[in-house]
Amino acid sequence: MTSILNADLHCHSVISDGTLTPEALAERARTNGVELWALTDHDEIGGQHRAMAAAKAQGMKYLTGTEISITFAGQTVHIVGLGFDPDNAQLVQGLAQTRGGRGQRAQEMSDGLAAVGIKGAYEGALKYAGNLELISRTHFARFLVETGACKDTNEVFRKYLTEGKPGYVPHRWASLGDAVRWITQAQGVAVIAHPARYKFSANEEYALFSEFKTHGGQGVEVVTGSHTPAEYVKYAATAVEFDLAASRGSDFHSPDESHTDLGTLPYLPGTLTPVWALLADRIQ
Repeated sequence: MTSILNADLHCHSVISDGTLTPEALAERARTNGVELWALTDHDEIGGQHRAMAAAKAQGMKYLTGTEISITFAGQTVHIVGLGFDPDNAQLVQGLAQTRGGRGQRAQEMSDGLAAVGIKGAYEGALKYAGNLELISRTHFARFLVETGACKDTNEVFRKYLTEGKPGYVPHRWASLGDAVRWITQAQGVAVIAHPARYKFSANEEYALFSEFKTHGGQGVEVVTGSHTPAEYVKYAATAVEFDLAASRGSDFHSPDESHTDLGTLPYLPGTLTPVWALLADRIQ
């Protein structure tokens, strides 16, 4: 299958930390010319049947999706799963376990913010969380913008929600092997999301890709909302080096917050194998 396809295989709805419903996302994607779409909510697949139906109603092709949080070399890394069976019991159970620690983490984040004078952050963040199991830093950031503590969510993260700041609480996620296994056992393809975002040394990044391949991972996001044109080139070369298929996705969360809209990225370089070529029989 050609790489010249407007595929957007990374975005988020209200079911995790986006602000639009799956149906509104589908409509926005189609308006922007998306031909193949996937909803990839964080550690959650509860919106998949809605997204699939919405894509069909809009005349788009669809791949099931999720974005799984893992811990690797002391950092949180995201692994996107595409084209899996959304009713696979092992995947459903694994994601439920991963979500389990978010509530306690959110309470601790609120306590840290209260210690520097920001009261009621847990309750405030809950207003923005469409799924209470998936309350996250993004929901806290929206509350802090609403209250005027910061002018935008980027400022919130910089001042309060990154390592060493008052509202930061680390969470121990699934392992890389867990995430890849859950996806592949459900007949999906595992993809390393936005690799340029991680602050790894060259050796750590090489270890991530090597271990990912060993576990059965098959793809990497090359063209994604947080990558620069130079990073498209870098990770295209990485895809070739590790014999990985290439994925493309905006990582869209909200019309008011996301720099990259659904379906507006450059096409994948034509020399790469697109991830959808591995999933032709899983496209709905």
